[in-house]
Order: sequence, then C-alpha cells, then structure tokens
Amino acid sequence: MKGTENLLRQRIRSKLEGGGRYFVFLGTLGRSSLKGPVRFSRYLSEIEHLGVNSVLIILLSGGAMGMIFALQMVALLQPFQAEIGTGAAVAVALSRELAPVITVLMLIAKNGSAMAAELGTMRVTEQIDALESMAINPVQYLVLPKVIASFFVFPLLTLLANLVGALGAYIVSVYLFAIDGASYMDYMFSFLSPRDVFVGLIKAGVMGFIVATLCCFYGLHAAPGAKGVGDSATNAVVASSTAILVADYMLTTFMLRFIYA
Repeated sequence: MKGTENLLRQRIRSKLEGGGRYFVFLGTLGRSSLKGPVRFSRYLSEIEHLGVNSVLIILLSGGAMGMIFALQMVALLQPFQAEIGTGAAVAVALSRELAPVITVLMLIAKNGSAMAAELGTMRVTEQIDALESMAINPVQYLVLPKVIASFFVFPLLTLLANLVGALGAYIVSVYLFAIDGASYMDYMFSFLSPRDVFVGLIKAGVMGFIVATLCCFYGLHAAPGAKGVGDSATNAVVASSTAILVADYMLTTFMLRFIYA
C-alpha cells in the first residue's frame, strides 16, 4: 500500500515538474521573441512546411467533414420537411466548432509529431548543443518560427476547411437530395454571420500556439536514444490533442458568455 502511494506521489510530482518546465519554456520563448535577429527565411520555410504542404489533407478532411455532416442533417430534418436548413446547420457548426477542432487534430497528426521528432532527433544527436556552442539560441532559431507559423497558418487552413466543407455539404444537399440551391444558399447566409467565422479562426490561432509550443517542448526535452525520440513524439501528440479539447471548451464558454451574449 505504501509503495503504491509513493509511486502515485512520484507521478504527481513528475507531472507538476513537467508543467513547471513548460511554463519556464514559454517564458524563454517570450523573451526570445523580443530579441534579434529575425530570420525571415526560417519563417517562410516553416509556413511552407506547415501550411502549403498541408493543403491537400485539409481539402480531403474538410470536404469529407462537410459531406458527412450534411448527410446526417438531411436525414434528421427530412421527417420535419426542413431539409432547407441543412446548409445553415452545417455552416454554423463548421465555423464555430468542427472546422477548427478537426483541422487542428489533423495538423497535430501531420505536423505536431514531426515537430517533436525533429527537435528530439536534434537533441539526441547533439545538434542543439552545437547551436548553443555557436552562440545561437535554439529556442529563437528552431522553436519561434514554428510557433509563429502555426499561429498564422492554422486559422488559414481552418478557413479553407470551412469553404471546402460548405461546398461538400452543398453538393450533397443539392445534387444528391435535390434541395433547391438558391433557397439553400439564402437560408444558409441568413443564419451564418461573420462573427461565427471569426470565432472559429480565433480558436484555431490559439490552438495552433498550444500545439506548436507543446510539441516543441516535448521535442527539446526528449530522452536519449531512439526510444526517447519516439516517446517524445507520442507524448506530444497525446498532450496537444488533450490540451486543444480543453482549450476549445474554455474558449467556447468564454465566447458564449461575452461574445454571443
């Protein structure tokens, strides 16, 4: 019994220490953002890697998301002769919740694990130590471009997911279920407001910051060896996926109380 209590105490202590190291890492990141030099090539490279190279997967996931949700909404509304409301329901749900969350989860799988694995490999192979020996701040050189790029790229990809999802829902509703296209669009725009879109983009930006910082944190603190790199990538994906769901709930609560009130 005492051994179990000691093990539990050690795990709690380890988690608290990890949380403390993460906030220290955020402080270091904040200080690094105020110092030069600004390497624009690094930022452009990260924007290309995180954003441009992720367009295809967002097109596929966004289109599938809109089409599947449209199928479900038509089946739900048909008994009430209210299929015309499919577009409004899909557009609002995509803008507020589905597009930000699904887009960020897809980007965690594609980019978040890659961030942690890249930095973990650099840590294990002493490349980060080499940067420090040349008086180059690894947080400013490696981490800051990823965080800034994620903060701007995630909302843009979320907006793309919104557009593709709405298009997919339109195709399913109009061409598969013969809903009048003009009425469908008119009803959708009467319910969807720019505020709904901006709320989703704000969520995506905050989530992008959380994902990038967590994945880079786990990568920089990878344990030695191949297993350490693999564990850092796994822990980064699990932690960032959990964190964005918690953040989504908190952001939704805040926005419903202060923006939609």
